[in-house]
Amino acid sequence: MVKLPLHLWPLLEKLLRYTSTMAREQIGLFGGTFDPPHLGHLILASEARYQLGLNRLLWVLTPEPPHKQDQVITPVEHRLAMINLAIEDNPSFELSRVELDRPGPHYTLDTVEIIANQYPDADITPIIGGDSLHDLPTWHRPKEILYACHWVGVMRRPGEETNLEALERQLPGISSKVHYVDAPLLEIASREIRSRVATGRPFRYYLPAPVYEYIEAHHLYQQSEVVNHNL
Repeated sequence: MVKLPLHLWPLLEKLLRYTSTMAREQIGLFGGTFDPPHLGHLILASEARYQLGLNRLLWVLTPEPPHKQDQVITPVEHRLAMINLAIEDNPSFELSRVELDRPGPHYTLDTVEIIANQYPDADITPIIGGDSLHDLPTWHRPKEILYACHWVGVMRRPGEETNLEALERQLPGISSKVHYVDAPLLEIASREIRSRVATGRPFRYYLPAPVYEYIEAHHLYQQSEVVNHNL
């Protein structure tokens, strides 16, 4: 039996972790209200899938965000239809009903654990924004989230900085879990599209063609009250 020199053990451990990761499917969770899903969403989702080495990316539709209870939100069936239209030509993108087929509240930990049970041979990586990373210590059972997920993908816009040392003091181990996705600076937002529709301004080229056609066919966002509905 050949004994491995002590100084090579760390290298072997890294190799084993890498091999284990490569043998398992890598699944990302891309959540949002998607009201409507636009080209910016697709670009960010594509960058996340590529930079994190994901085999597939699940679009997790949030049915009724708790921070938008006082705002008009398009019915779930329309948003589901628009997501399906937006991602139908990309086999790496899939719609997940994980937050639609169970009652709220919808905590990230529960979502990750349900997806992990659905795909036992996969590593699960939720994808969040930089502002959400700052707030992560205040989330429901944040330590368990870190334990349950493989990585935490964080969308990082140009010039955006994060103080991981401060977060590490609140959530030990978070530094090893965070993997940044360098996201392009996109001036596209769902609220801007809704505002454009409501005020009669052009919005065609903010959206995939099938989503634009769906909005036109179903006369969505034409009520003035949608203008103040945030992303």
